[in-house]
Order: sequence, then structure tokens, then C-alpha cells
Amino acid sequence: MKDMLEIRWHGRGGQGAKTASQFLAESALELGKSIQAFPEYGPERAGAPIRTYTRISDHPISIHSPVTTPDFVVVIDPTLLESVNAAEGLSDKGVLVVNTTEDVSAIRRKANFTKGKVAVCDATKISLEILGIPMPNTPMLGALLKVEQIVSIEALANNVRKKFIKKIGEEKTEANVKAIKRAFEETKIG
Repeated sequence: MKDMLEIRWHGRGGQGAKTASQFLAESALELGKSIQAFPEYGPERAGAPIRTYTRISDHPISIHSPVTTPDFVVVIDPTLLESVNAAEGLSDKGVLVVNTTEDVSAIRRKANFTKGKVAVCDATKISLEILGIPMPNTPMLGALLKVEQIVSIEALANNVRKKFIKKIGEEKTEANVKAIKRAFEETKIG
């Protein structure tokens, strides 16, 4: 991992982008990293486009602004590719990770992202099949970790368990862990 990783998440209010950003950051914190995880949204309601950000570093983080040159962009809601420039700021080595049923080449065209890597995963299908609801945020964590092992799957799973077990119970918590692991396995990178 380079000195500091920056991740921008695109989703809609209520899809769990903020929660996913925090889970990833807190998992890195438990490994001794410096972190930031914060949302950017106004008075929007559920369903409105939002951005959240994650920074992870081996050193203290002194930046306190949105991520403008991300290493990774995670798109939780694929319909946002039609209205948001998700690839904005991604370098030639950047990675775009999208929840979609489409293949890598179709997403490259849609996002007009020709240089870095693109990873695709049908996180909505995974969440429907495992969780019983369309909540693709935790599967998208598995997709991101397939591209770059920012933290281990087990470190992330332990953090999800720690944060969710009292809130949603053991059965639903373990379903989220299963969804993360399945997305890790099913993500395609090109």
C-alpha cells in the first residue's frame, strides 16, 4: 500500500455508502493506520446522490478536504454513471469499482475511463440473494478488496461483526460477512 490511499464512494442516500466508508476506515484503524471517513451531502433526502470519502495512511493525515484525486472510486448505484463523472480525478493507475450487471468494457465506455482498471460486481444481486434486501454497500467492500487488499477480508469481517452484532443481530451480521466474501469471489477486473 502506498503512503496514503484515497477512496471516493458514490451512492444514494440510504444505500450505505457512509457505512461502507466507515467500515473500511475503522478496519484499517484497528491495524494501526491513520484514517478519515466522512460524507459530503447537504439537505438531500433518501435517494439523492451523495459522496463519501475514505483516507488511509501509515502517517497522520493532515488533509481536511474532499478527495479530488482518488486512487479508487466505488460506485454503489450504477445509475449515477449517467449523471455523475465518477472517474473524475482518477489517475492512469486509478481503479473504478462499480456495482453493475454490465461487463468491464461497457462500464469503461459509460464512465469514459480508458486508462486504469475497472472492476465490476453485481452487488445488488448478491445483497438480494443473501440479505434479502437491495443493500449493496457491504458487497461492494468485498469488490474493493478484490482489487486491492487495503485490509484483509477477516479484518473487515471482524469490524462488521463488532459494529453490527448488537444493532442487527448475529444472523444478519453473518449474512453481511457472507455477502462481502461472495462479492470478493465474483468481482471481475479488467
